[in-house]
Amino acid sequence: MESTKTQLKRIVEISPAFDKRHSDPSKNYKNYGIGCCRLRMVLKGDKGATQFVLLTGWYLPHVQSELNVKPDSPYSDLEMPPNVMAMDVSYHSPRPMYEGQTPMGDCDVLDGQCYYDGSSLQAQDVYRILVEEGSEGVWRELEYRYNDLFGLPCDSTT
Repeated sequence: MESTKTQLKRIVEISPAFDKRHSDPSKNYKNYGIGCCRLRMVLKGDKGATQFVLLTGWYLPHVQSELNVKPDSPYSDLEMPPNVMAMDVSYHSPRPMYEGQTPMGDCDVLDGQCYYDGSSLQAQDVYRILVEEGSEGVWRELEYRYNDLFGLPCDSTT
């Protein structure tokens, strides 16, 4: 009997912090501004992918120094900010997952157009799993979500 299981690929990315502030502060949004390192864990299979994204709170040293000295900053007396943020738990699918879903355009996860949806509130639950169980707990949760979304039994691979 031929196996119906899908091999899943684990992808871990840590993107660097940045300082791309515009000389006009009113334009410091979208492609401008500052950002911390971002951790992204993606579980990718033949039918799509699930992912977890965490903002680490790790800024470039000169940006962190600025954050530390701002009088209204919660970081003013700290060397490292406590602002880790579970940003997203989501999926990327090559096909719509519900009626009326529109494609998001180019997707770096599926290498082309995809249908995406996610939740920052549910990401808090995955963050708790990360803290309590480490990366293996997150991979298990992403696999559960993959199976739930795409309806396939699977074997995980590293």
